[in-house]
Amino acid sequence: MAANQSQEKTETCPAQALLKLLSGKWKAEIFKLAVEAPLRFNSLLRQIPGSNKQSLAVALREMEEEGLLEKIVIKEKPLHIEYYITEKGKLFIPVFQQLESLS
Repeated sequence: MAANQSQEKTETCPAQALLKLLSGKWKAEIFKLAVEAPLRFNSLLRQIPGSNKQSLAVALREMEEEGLLEKIVIKEKPLHIEYYITEKGKLFIPVFQQLESLS
């Protein structure tokens, strides 16, 4: 029963929830950029020094599965994909900004 209560506490703390969602390579950087504007894959490769296609693809897919980003296929020529911050992601912006101000 005590383990269950501690699990509930961690889920109610927004900072802990956000840190858990953003754990992993490049996720914090991707989230910060998504707050500023919609994201495109090749643009991310240029904006995040040291990143590579595979690690970015994994991070984007995981963030999409976690409900932080939404993938939209733009059917204009040239066909491309953009990632937008979701409503769930927007709820974490104040928490993210507060954590950022601590560093």
